[in-house]
Amino acid sequence: MAYSSRSSRRAALLASGVAVLGLLTACGGNDTHSGPQKVSGTAGPATETAKDPAPSSASGGAATPGGSKSASAPAAATSSGAGTGTGTGSKTSAGGRCHTSELRASVGRNNPGAGQENFPVVLTNKSARTCTLHGYPGAAFVNASGGQVGPDPKRSSGSPVTVTLKPGQSAWAGLTFSNPEVSGASTATPAALLVTPPDERDQLRVAWTAGPVPVSGNSSSAFLSVFSPGTGA
Repeated sequence: MAYSSRSSRRAALLASGVAVLGLLTACGGNDTHSGPQKVSGTAGPATETAKDPAPSSASGGAATPGGSKSASAPAAATSSGAGTGTGTGSKTSAGGRCHTSELRASVGRNNPGAGQENFPVVLTNKSARTCTLHGYPGAAFVNASGGQVGPDPKRSSGSPVTVTLKPGQSAWAGLTFSNPEVSGASTATPAALLVTPPDERDQLRVAWTAGPVPVSGNSSSAFLSVFSPGTGA
């Protein structure tokens, strides 16, 4: 009997140990050395995704909503207009210079001042074409027989410009000399003034009706200015 009791208790203890061992095995099945197990309905490990780099300011392109770059518009080309001959700044010959045969000469009214006599010498385009004058006229006082009276007028300082004359338009140059009564110069009364257009050889004759002019002595020189548009009136 004593042997049977001890055998029964041993068997009971063995069975209990087996049960405890089985429970421990079931609870410790997730070994720390085993790989990660996927569990349904849970998120996986967070990983950092690569971000698109910000567009460089030196690229010259603008970022589009899709992250791609659109090329910037090229700078507008500018035209110098050189060689076209059609721009407002182009230079035209306007038919070339005015020839003596295309002009009519006249002398305007005296505009005296400060001991000076000032007359506009006017050239008018009588032709049917547009032409130009540039610079100074030539001039000389002559008597009734055509002989020159006094020295040639001198050129006063000035910047010559090109004056374009359409048909019927005029340009003028100033003829200036000292009043002989003030200067005490010797005088003569010419019959005409001969006017030579710039770059021409032929002259235009204008009757002189303004009285005596200085021909010698003190302040006897006359002066001519460059041509300007208009009649000088």
